[in-house]
This record gives sequence, structure tokens and C-alpha cells, in this order.
Amino acid sequence: MTPVLDLSSLHGWLLYLTAVLGAFAAALWLGLVFWTYRDARARTHDRVVHILAALVVAALNVPGVLIYLILRPARTLDEEYQRTLEEEALLSEIEDRPVCPGCGARVRRDWQVCPTCLTKLRKPCLACGRMMELPWKVCAFCGTPAPGARNEPLAPDETAPASG
Repeated sequence: MTPVLDLSSLHGWLLYLTAVLGAFAAALWLGLVFWTYRDARARTHDRVVHILAALVVAALNVPGVLIYLILRPARTLDEEYQRTLEEEALLSEIEDRPVCPGCGARVRRDWQVCPTCLTKLRKPCLACGRMMELPWKVCAFCGTPAPGARNEPLAPDETAPASG
């Protein structure tokens, strides 16, 4: 016996399939609207843009998402913040490097002499060998007095210039 196609059961399956596809389409539509709203919130502080983007997707569905993807800002607010931090770190790294008092060229903190103009930048400690700033009277690392520096602080009467 050949199976007979029952139109009433076929109609039931088609109705079921249509309901499932309709529910899927509605869930996709709502998901795209919510995704667009959240993505717009992550990319801009403007509430009007958040609402307009969601409304465009709600009205146009998939073409609205394509329009939003074309017009949305390239970076999220967090990515912009990270980029700003990186730029500031690079700028502060450049600004923190000392300059030669003789020629203004950028120098490193551990250099003794400017390689551009040969200006003396630092002097080595005779005891520990670490670099000392030129005006230092004592090595900050080991406490050894610099050559030619006084071992005792000046008395109050020695600091005042003599009047005569």
C-alpha cells in the first residue's frame, strides 16, 4: 500500500513550521535591536544616537543593522580610552627624558657626558661607582663625600656674608 499524503497533517506541519520560523524571526529582530542599542552605548555617550540606532534597526531590520554598521564609530569608548592612555604614556615617556643643559638634546639618566656636545652631565662616585648629579656633595647611594666637598655642614655664622 502506498502512503497517502494527508493534507490536514501537512497543513498542521506547515502551521507549526511557520510558527517556529516566525518566532525565530521575531527573536532575531529583537536581538538585533538590543545588540544595536548596547553597541551604540559602548561607542558613544550621546543618548539620542543610542535611541536612533535602535529605531533604525527596529524599522528596517537587517538593512538597518547594515546601515548602523556603516555609520557607527570605529572604536568603542573603552578602546578610545585605552588608546588615549597609550598616547599619554608615550608622551610622558618622551617628556620625562632629561635634556642636556648645553645643547638641549635628549639624554639618558645614566650618561656621564652628552654625546652631542660633550657637556659633562654626571660624575661617578669614587666609592660605589654609581652616577651622581654634578651639584651633589655626597653620593646618595653610599654616602661617600664627593671630591672637594666639605665633610661638615657650614656653621650659621659661616653662611652669612661678611659685611664690612
